[in-house]
Amino acid sequence: MSQTDVAFVDLLGQTRHSAVHLEMRDSYGIDEEAAEFHKWRTGWRPDPDPATWWNDFHTWVRDATARGVVFRRARVVSEPVSDYIRYEHGCTYQNIAAGESVRWLPRRRASDLGLPGNDFWLFDDQLILWNHFTGEGGSAGPELDERPTVAEFCAAAFDAVWVRATPHEDYLI
Repeated sequence: MSQTDVAFVDLLGQTRHSAVHLEMRDSYGIDEEAAEFHKWRTGWRPDPDPATWWNDFHTWVRDATARGVVFRRARVVSEPVSDYIRYEHGCTYQNIAAGESVRWLPRRRASDLGLPGNDFWLFDDQLILWNHFTGEGGSAGPELDERPTVAEFCAAAFDAVWVRATPHEDYLI
């Protein structure tokens, strides 16, 4: 296990077949996303035109999916959902347009699942990028983890959530 200065784009560039992301917080307070969320709370909504919101992350996902990488994102959420989750749900069309599949699992349906203590990305079922957060939802820094048993645990946890979760287009809030 080691702290990392490796950029997400570099990890993604090495990925050959899969990238999965498990999110388990009901709110995040990460830099530009926090500012956009604040605007959303006052009535602003993103323009559906990709030219207005497409960013580097979307390009990285699109390029990786063109190489055959399958992207799946699962979100475990409390219900009724928080304002932040409403915001995320309303912007998820952007992730889907870039090439991700997204599903939602109400937290009450995850009670009997063994889940890790932190959000993570898992690349090719081998490399974990833990996403650590402060209590306020700000980034507390990423961490790489290459332990095979932990990667197996994360893969099994993600798959258990994925099987129970509702596809984005069917998850109504």
